[in-house]
Amino acid sequence: MSRKVKIITTEDGSHSLFVPEINETYHSFHGAYRESVHVFMLYGLEAWYMRNPNKFPIRIFEVGFGTGLNAWLSLVWAEQYKVPVLYHTIEPFPLQEEIFKQLNYTEVDDSIYHYAPFFQVLHETKWNHGDIVSEYFNMKKDEVTLEEAVLYPSDVIFYDAFAPNKQPELWTKEMLSKAVDTLNPGGILVTYCAKGQLKRDLKELGLQVETLPGPPGKKEMTRGWKV
Repeated sequence: MSRKVKIITTEDGSHSLFVPEINETYHSFHGAYRESVHVFMLYGLEAWYMRNPNKFPIRIFEVGFGTGLNAWLSLVWAEQYKVPVLYHTIEPFPLQEEIFKQLNYTEVDDSIYHYAPFFQVLHETKWNHGDIVSEYFNMKKDEVTLEEAVLYPSDVIFYDAFAPNKQPELWTKEMLSKAVDTLNPGGILVTYCAKGQLKRDLKELGLQVETLPGPPGKKEMTRGWKV
């Protein structure tokens, strides 16, 4: 499946996509690249690794492959730290080639530009199939909804669905439970969302919930640890 999208430029110069059908963007208009680094790298993968420096491979599950930005940043992280990452991501609406080839994420930070070719590789790997993408990064991406997905044990969950008012079916307690149930002891779920109902649901699902500073343009975000 595919949906109509329009490339836009966010405040940090990086691209995002606008979906007219639901009047929503894939990332924060205040900075797509900065949002992914802040929410999913800094408070997600990095935070987990600081507590578990000797446990690998790291198993990441992402709800919403989208533009591939989170996956690419995770690959860069894995290669820089030389830590094996097993990455599972789902996306019911894969981007068309004409769209993902225009995205400019690999041009934002010159210090990691040599990892640029991997961005296209991530998009071009087969759907519903596991692949060795680089020395330290294996990925399986499934063209399914969260409801349909078969999940695996995970250490880190990037919950990067569209906002609750745009995609409410992904923020129900039932769907959150499906994701949370995959977490290994000590695992975390991170999301840009800071809704009170989300935090209550995550607490009821057994996570220790933190409200953290949000990325530029957003006051707060949420992280939950599985004890």
